[in-house]
Amino acid sequence: MATVHPARKIMVLYTGGTIGMQAGANGLAPASGFEQRMREQLAGLAGIPLWQFREMQPLIDSANMTPHYWQHLREAIIDAVDGQGCDAVLILHGTDTLAYSAAAMCFQLLGLGAPVLFTGSMLPAGVADSDAGENLAGAMQALASGLPTGVQLYFHGELLNPLRTAKVRSFGRHPFVTLKRFGGAKPAAPVPTQLDYRQAKQLANVAVLPLVPGFNARLLHAVLDSGAQGLILECFGSGTGPADNPDFLAALAQAQTRGVVVVAITQCHEGGVELDVYEAGSRLRQVGVLSGGGMTREAAFGKLQLLLGAGLPCEAIRRLIEQDLCGELR
Repeated sequence: MATVHPARKIMVLYTGGTIGMQAGANGLAPASGFEQRMREQLAGLAGIPLWQFREMQPLIDSANMTPHYWQHLREAIIDAVDGQGCDAVLILHGTDTLAYSAAAMCFQLLGLGAPVLFTGSMLPAGVADSDAGENLAGAMQALASGLPTGVQLYFHGELLNPLRTAKVRSFGRHPFVTLKRFGGAKPAAPVPTQLDYRQAKQLANVAVLPLVPGFNARLLHAVLDSGAQGLILECFGSGTGPADNPDFLAALAQAQTRGVVVVAITQCHEGGVELDVYEAGSRLRQVGVLSGGGMTREAAFGKLQLLLGAGLPCEAIRRLIEQDLCGELR
C-alpha cells in the first residue's frame, strides 16, 4: 500500500472558480478576498492543520483554463513544496475543467514528494445550500489524516482518481464520476529524466477530434495544417473508425509523416481501446495511430501535453504513450 503523509503545513492555491465567485453585472464571476471567507468556513472545525493561502493571478472561471495557466500552477505547487516547506497542497478550482487540470498535474508533477488535492464547489461559498464548506473541510481533513504522494480530487466526501474522473453533471453535489476504463499498459520502463517535475516543460499544441458517422477527412487535414503536434482521436467502441474511407486513412498516414502523434481513445464511458480486435481498428494502427488504452480524454490530453512539452524525440513519445507513467493505463 502507498505510504500516507499526514499534512502539517498546507498551501492553499486559489485559482477562482464557482467556490469563490460573487454576483456581478453579468452573472457570477471570480472574486478576490476568498482567504477570509475560507477562514470563516473552517472556523471551529477540529483537525484542520496549519495552512497558508495564495491567490493565483489572474483568478479565472475554469472555462478559461489553459495549458499556459497549468504551467503557472505547476510552478506555484513546486514553490510551495520545495521552496516554502509545505507538505501538501490544496487547489481550489472551478468544476468545469477541474478534471482536466487534475489529470494534467498528475503528469506535470511526476516525482513530487507531497500530496496534491483538488476541490471546488457547485455553488459559491456563502449562498444557501452551498457545498463549498463541506468540500473545503473534507479536503483539509483528508490531507490532515494523510494521503499518498500524487494528485487526487476531493468532492462531497469522495477521493477520486483524476486519471479516471470526468464531470458528467452540471448540477447537484455529485458532478464527477469515476469512469470504468481499463487496459492498454505495456511493461513499465524507466521514466526519462526530462519528465521529472523539476524539469521545465514547453507548451504543446494538442487537438481533440471525436469521430461521428460520415466523418470528413477535411477535418483531419485542418488539424494538421493548424500546426498541432498531437491529436486525440475519439474513436468508436474498442478503437474503430471509418477504415473503408481512403481519404481518412491517408490523412492519418500524413499525420505520422509530419511527426504528429495521434492517440486513439474510446468514446465509451467504460472499457478501452484495443486496436487489433477489429479490422476497422487494426487499419488505424497500420497508418500510425497509437492506442490510448483506457485513458480518458482528460488523461490523454494531459499526457500528450507532458510528453510533447518535454522535448523528447518523436519515437520516444510514441513509445511512452503506450507505457504507464502514473496509473493512466492501469
